[in-house]
Amino acid sequence: MARDSSSAPTAAGLSSRAVILDAARALVREKGYDGMAISDLSAQSGLPPSSIYYHFGSKLGVLAALLDRTFDELHALYPDPSSFDDLAPLERLEAWFSAACASLDRRPDYLELLVAISIGPQKNAEAVQATVRRIRDYAHASWVQALTPIFAPHGGKNNQALVQQLAVLGRALTDGLSVTNSFDGVSYSSQVAPFVALVRGLAERQAAAKRKR
Repeated sequence: MARDSSSAPTAAGLSSRAVILDAARALVREKGYDGMAISDLSAQSGLPPSSIYYHFGSKLGVLAALLDRTFDELHALYPDPSSFDDLAPLERLEAWFSAACASLDRRPDYLELLVAISIGPQKNAEAVQATVRRIRDYAHASWVQALTPIFAPHGGKNNQALVQQLAVLGRALTDGLSVTNSFDGVSYSSQVAPFVALVRGLAERQAAAKRKR
């Protein structure tokens, strides 16, 4: 569907590159990457195919650039656990995860885009894999940073392994919520309390086990 010129920003008001990426984001969410054609991008952006090829070289080039921009936007929006270092470990986790979920509730298209491009042959393209890995590594590192003061403040192989496992679980939770949010309208923020309760229970079990030694 072509852009509504009466309400959408015009190419004259934004750079052609930004307009094309905005169009690509909308089309990937609507049709998926495989369903998006250069002709669709041209109609959605109001720019000729030659402009798309000039800026990105190919449809895959558009996707790679869109992922790069998405990472930059997510990095700017997503809170850092260190911002809450003045709180006790569990309170720090809850404050960070609450802020992170609030950010994702404001911009659910970030994770929806990752889900959309994870299906189909384009996921194996080197440029796509590199950017997706950057995004996922960043998210995983944030989880590790948030969980370490609770379970492995003094290190320890087993404790650090638990942190890694919980970081994977936390990342999987937000990945899954991107689908649930799209289909059922369940917010990311609604899952903060259940996840923090799970972590609190594990922390209490860990503390009880240490007292018995």
